[in-house]
Amino acid sequence: MKVLQINSVCGMGSTGRIATDIHNSLIDLGHESYIAYGRDLPKNCDDAIRIGTKFDNYINVAKTRLLDEHGFGSKKATKEFINKVKDINPDIIHLHNLHGYYTNIEVLFNYLKEANKPVVWTLHDCWSFTGHCTYFDYVGCDKWKTGCNSCPEKKAYPSSFIFDNSKNNYINKKEIFTRVKNLTIVTPSQWLANLVQESFLNEYPVKVINNGIDLNTFRPNAGDFRKIFNLNGKFIILGVASVWDRRKGLKYFVELADKLSEDEVIVLVGLTEKQIKKIPKNIIGITRTNNVEELVDIYSSADVFVNPTLYNDPIG
Repeated sequence: MKVLQINSVCGMGSTGRIATDIHNSLIDLGHESYIAYGRDLPKNCDDAIRIGTKFDNYINVAKTRLLDEHGFGSKKATKEFINKVKDINPDIIHLHNLHGYYTNIEVLFNYLKEANKPVVWTLHDCWSFTGHCTYFDYVGCDKWKTGCNSCPEKKAYPSSFIFDNSKNNYINKKEIFTRVKNLTIVTPSQWLANLVQESFLNEYPVKVINNGIDLNTFRPNAGDFRKIFNLNGKFIILGVASVWDRRKGLKYFVELADKLSEDEVIVLVGLTEKQIKKIPKNIIGITRTNNVEELVDIYSSADVFVNPTLYNDPIG
């Protein structure tokens, strides 16, 4: 079986690592696997296929910043990529993040509708069914249910500095993304699945597949984290994020810190040095780390892990 995955990045960031994990599993099972990506250098996939060039990325960024037409650039690059897809002739096409300044969604979906191949689309955020934003819950916007306009998140990723094209984007996405004959949507949480079922994508079957972890690596161990930070006997509440921006909820952990007793403590991994200087004393801040042993030790020491977000990074 031949499987082609398409994502903004390959082997880096949350979605890029998910794609390469799937790729390596497919290879181990004896299948042919390909990853197409749009930005940065690929990792953990020797035969990754780049869609367009760095110059195409810049043009896409300009189109987004000035005209609010994210996903509608890179027409020539996407057409050239489709020719490569036809040569590969995959049995299954697995989509991930189509936003990220690298592809033309209209060209891509015209091919998908024409090719009539099985398509799996893993949604890592809400961009596919809004007129602009990837997340809308923290501004309480529900325009995406009926038709976007006057977007309150115009300056959020993928930010537009001048025009608000959310109304046309919504109409065009609805036309482009619907009526694919053999498409299944996958979400990492029931929360996101529920949103999809309220959107114009509700014609498709939705399957919830939680993001997994390697249990051979992340398992209970007797590390030194509690001893190093003098936390023996403390109840540890853990939060981890690659970037602690507003949607990750740092302010809620700060508010929670005021309500804790003396034998309770919060540990946050992924903070910047500047953020660490500002947090309360009963929050232990740790900067971003790629040290797997250190992360395993921290996870194993925690009594409660609070997921700071129900979805993944918008730009992977």
